[in-house]
Amino acid sequence: MIQSDTVRNVINFVLFQAGWFACVLYPGLAAVGFVVALVTVHLAFISQARMSELQFIGVGTVLGGVLDGIWFNTGVMDNGVSGFQLTPIWILGLWAAFTTTLSHSLSWIGSKPWLPYVCAPIAGPFAYWSASKMGAVQLPDLTLSLAALALGWFIVFPLLLYIRKTLYPELVQ
Repeated sequence: MIQSDTVRNVINFVLFQAGWFACVLYPGLAAVGFVVALVTVHLAFISQARMSELQFIGVGTVLGGVLDGIWFNTGVMDNGVSGFQLTPIWILGLWAAFTTTLSHSLSWIGSKPWLPYVCAPIAGPFAYWSASKMGAVQLPDLTLSLAALALGWFIVFPLLLYIRKTLYPELVQ
């Protein structure tokens, strides 16, 4: 395990970015396999509470997957599949990779109670907009899609931080 908080946070950030780009540029099972490898490296070398963090990653992945499933099935996002659809597996990979950052490189966002409510509704939709520009998803009505994504992130991001603080306090730095 890496001892330096700074080194762990930098590596965590780099791993997340690598996972994000892999999933967005190559959406599919190969990208998910890459994310699984990244999360494994994260748990082996960065995490200081492996089992708790693995559970938290699972919770974050399910919660994020449900949110994105809602967006796909209500037309906020589109990936060319018609009818009812489950959240694409590569997006679940994104949520798993993202959840690793909440106890490491993005842990600072939880330092002020108001900060998640300011950062998340901007950063979350920006990530989806970026993914749409790279062709991974479509945002059919850009204004409505970004507003819905902002609302979703306004709720889900602080909820994830609350879950981490309440159920997994050992993950709070």
